[in-house]
Amino acid sequence: MNAPRNGDGTVGKALDVLDQVAGFGRPVRFGELLAASPYPKATLYRFVQTLTSQGMLSYEPDRQVYSLGVRLVRLAHAAWQQSSLAPIARPHLDALSAKVGETVHLAQLDHAQVLYVDKRNAKDPVEMYSQAGKVGPAYCTGVGKAMLAFLEPSEQDRVIAQQSFHRFTDHTLTSARALRAELSDIHANGYGFDREEHEPGIICVAHPILTASNRVLGALSVTSTTQRTNLAALERLVPDIRAAAHAIAEEAGAWHFPTQVSTAGS
Repeated sequence: MNAPRNGDGTVGKALDVLDQVAGFGRPVRFGELLAASPYPKATLYRFVQTLTSQGMLSYEPDRQVYSLGVRLVRLAHAAWQQSSLAPIARPHLDALSAKVGETVHLAQLDHAQVLYVDKRNAKDPVEMYSQAGKVGPAYCTGVGKAMLAFLEPSEQDRVIAQQSFHRFTDHTLTSARALRAELSDIHANGYGFDREEHEPGIICVAHPILTASNRVLGALSVTSTTQRTNLAALERLVPDIRAAAHAIAEEAGAWHFPTQVSTAGS
């Protein structure tokens, strides 16, 4: 059960309910929501009914299930167009994907997590966790570490403090000390790797997307498997990835992207 966040009022609680529905990854019954909710039945029911009447949730009476509503989809699409790098980056992702033949990811930081905002599959696609719209841990993904390495020290400290350091594989970094050592190397080199840290057999090389003043906008990665290639081969793609990252950053310079808002407990 997730504890409710303090200080966000009614709007924050309603967003918690939306997050909970989304977390099921499928239509969900009210009883399932209640079993996992920190809110009393009457409070949860009130939020669910309000969100449904506002089009943020959709209710299917035949199956008696709730799912994310079309209004939320419309808002998400507007956010994708206005606040993400995806529209600007699209042609550069297409070109990079065609050149390297491997999976290409575009990601941004969402508080202390990685949000995958776009993806191009390899010529021979590989099943993996990352999909556009999904969030993942920052401390054990190539794109996450590439972004963390170039944050301002105070912001980096804040984000590191919020990492779970769960061990996903034998290669996962499981302490802030180990992560900081890795981030130092990434900052010095300008790029970093995922060495099967999040998923067994999945490796990548990642490069940050930085403004002219070195503010982090996002990151690019080229991802493959240990059955198909190795880190040395991926490292040889760094010039191509760097060129794409720089091109995206230059075009993004004419746009204003929202600065990440620090939220305690997020």
